[in-house]
Order: sequence, then structure tokens, then C-alpha cells
Amino acid sequence: MRTVRRSVLILGFCSLATSVFPGVPTWAQETRRVRGTVEAVQADGFAVKSRDGETLAVRLTDKPLFVAIVRSSMADIKPGMFVGATAMPGSDGRLHAVEVHIFPEAMRGTGEGHRPWDLKPQSTMTNANVETAVAGVSGQVLTLKYKDGEQKLLVDKDTVVVSYAPGDRAEVKPGTGIFIAAAEKKPDGTLQAARITYGRDGLVPPM
Repeated sequence: MRTVRRSVLILGFCSLATSVFPGVPTWAQETRRVRGTVEAVQADGFAVKSRDGETLAVRLTDKPLFVAIVRSSMADIKPGMFVGATAMPGSDGRLHAVEVHIFPEAMRGTGEGHRPWDLKPQSTMTNANVETAVAGVSGQVLTLKYKDGEQKLLVDKDTVVVSYAPGDRAEVKPGTGIFIAAAEKKPDGTLQAARITYGRDGLVPPM
């Protein structure tokens, strides 16, 4: 059973990599990124309160993929790993990592590069290989290298580090934080999602 679950997760991640993350071809239909909290569980999906306070009707496709976000730490990040990091410019002129998510090997190369991100004003997303992680006075400096360049991010005590794990719809209950990278907008105003990423054990997906 564990082998089957892992195979399904890898196939799902490969599909996710081709349709969801920035820099990768997306759905032909109009899509919307959703960050919010589940208010109610319904037979065909969820009522979600977005971070902007809007109540959204999210419907699931026939065979949705559920992916859990779990807590990790900088100790889990090794040179050569492929990660994504959201960062904000600091008053010191450096990029400060808000979160770092460790991609599974099946998603290596997903959305590789450095670009604006919509978590917060002025936020950026860098998907790249870990070159080095060096401890300093203010925290650790993470050097991320991608095809056309590199970025150095300061990781401090406030940076959230997470990784991915096989998910289960039964874990998604009222109060669960979710992230949908590309929900398809329907003519009736509902959103349809093929993949739900959610925080396990009360974790709010930080991306």
C-alpha cells in the first residue's frame, strides 16, 4: 500500500509540475490561486474563506490529488536539493526568506528561476538548487542557484520550512489551511480544483 501511495504521489507531483507553478505551462482555462481556510466540508468540495475574507465555493474534480504540507527544518536542507523560497526585501538590502519548501525529487526543476510572487507586496519566489547553507550572526544564508543566476536568502528564526507528504482528503476539515495553485474558474462563479495542498497538524501552507 505504501508503494502504491508513493507512486500516486509521484505521478501527481509530475502532473502538478507541468500545470501549476510559475514558469510552467498552465491550464488553458482562466485560473485563480487560492489561499484560505476550510469553513465547511461538502460532498463535492469545500467552502473556503480566503485570506481576503471572501467565501469561495471550491469543487473537486473526479480524482483530486491531496498533498500535505508538513513541518521541516533547515537541518533537513542539504546542498543539491531543489527547493522553493518566498522572500521579502529587508531594510538591510538583503532578501529575507519568509518560507522555504523542499520539493520532492519528482518535482526537481519545477518553475526554476527567480520571479515576483503574490504572497505579499514585493515578495519573490525562487525555485532553485541549494548551493550552500552557511550559518551567520543573523541566521543562515541560503544560496540558491538556477540556470540564469543565483540568489542569497537570509533564513532566520521566523522563516517557515516545510516539505511535502502524501495527503488524505479525510484530513481536510473545517479550520484546515489550504493552498490551491490553480483553481479553474467556472461560469457559475465556483472554482474547480484538481489538487488541494493543505497544512497538516494545524500548519498553514506558507507559500
